[in-house]
Amino acid sequence: MSRRTALCLGAALALGAGLAVLPGQAQAATVVVDTTAELTSAISGAAAGTVIQVRGGTYYPTATLQSTTNGTSSSPVTLTAYGSETVKIDGSSLPSGDWIFKLTADYWNVSNITFQNSPDSAVVCQSCTGTVWSNVKTIDGGDSGFTLTGDGTVNNTVRNLDSYGNYDAATHGENADGVAVKFGSGTGNLITGARLYNNADDGIDFWSFSSPVTVEHTWSFGNGKNRWGDSAFAGDGNGYKLGGDGEVVAHVVNNSAAWDDAGSGFTENSNTGAIVINRTTAYANGKYGYYFATSAARLGKNLAVGNGTAAVSKGSSVTSAGNNWDSGVSTPSFVSTDATTTYNSRSTGGTLPATTFLTTGSTTIGATMN
Repeated sequence: MSRRTALCLGAALALGAGLAVLPGQAQAATVVVDTTAELTSAISGAAAGTVIQVRGGTYYPTATLQSTTNGTSSSPVTLTAYGSETVKIDGSSLPSGDWIFKLTADYWNVSNITFQNSPDSAVVCQSCTGTVWSNVKTIDGGDSGFTLTGDGTVNNTVRNLDSYGNYDAATHGENADGVAVKFGSGTGNLITGARLYNNADDGIDFWSFSSPVTVEHTWSFGNGKNRWGDSAFAGDGNGYKLGGDGEVVAHVVNNSAAWDDAGSGFTENSNTGAIVINRTTAYANGKYGYYFATSAARLGKNLAVGNGTAAVSKGSSVTSAGNNWDSGVSTPSFVSTDATTTYNSRSTGGTLPATTFLTTGSTTIGATMN
């Protein structure tokens, strides 16, 4: 008998002096896989409540792993590493332009898996509701590492994601972000505890997404630098690109940081909505720490230090209070400006590594860096 097991319940019906055993509703399977063929089959054949446990190793699919099967809020589909084993799904054998994993489904929980070397985007969740992504890595792909897209993108949580080294050679780095929430709509989407760095374009990009997205406890750094020797390199390199394509939307960013990005740390990117930026830090970015020239943004308790063009560009519709560029607000000193520890391994639970980098001890201004 294979590792794939499913337990079924029977229903007994009394018929006179005897019992007739009728088929009952099957319990969901727990599926343990250790080959690429098994992984492909388990994902495409999953049902609500299925738990797919992937044994440690590197898997090389030859076609995009995908499913359109919904879980439910009480019985999600789970895709996760087996125990504490290290699982990598590598896109090196995929055709040009393919994604590693495409999900067009609701209520999936995906955790503790690395998606690497994708020809295009590594993970795309299209018109998904209620998915949870925990301790996932999307690295060295040919477009954005992790993408939420499509109308009906509702109540998805991306927790403790690492997304780095993504570069789209065909378009010279113009599109490959760490996280892209683009071309769609839907409320309740949350990005928390992400570490988005050394991507060709932006750390986070909300281009043409018409509903508010919340970001918290996230680091975006080193994006938009030509690390690939591309003579026509076109990456923008913003830490947080919070709009575009004419959408007016009030995204929210709390307790997050941007540093060493080639562009601006935080930018409206032509979004004129009431964006909220609260207790964040922008340090040593190439352009502005905060660029909100046309929006009705509310900027509060933010800290900008050492950015190339200026600390802030803010238009007349911006509400600005408690920031270190505001009158009467002092700039606290950083405990450390050595970013080395920000590359360290995450905690056992997946939270960002402990660091004193860009911390100040202040309880009133700037990111707490945790």
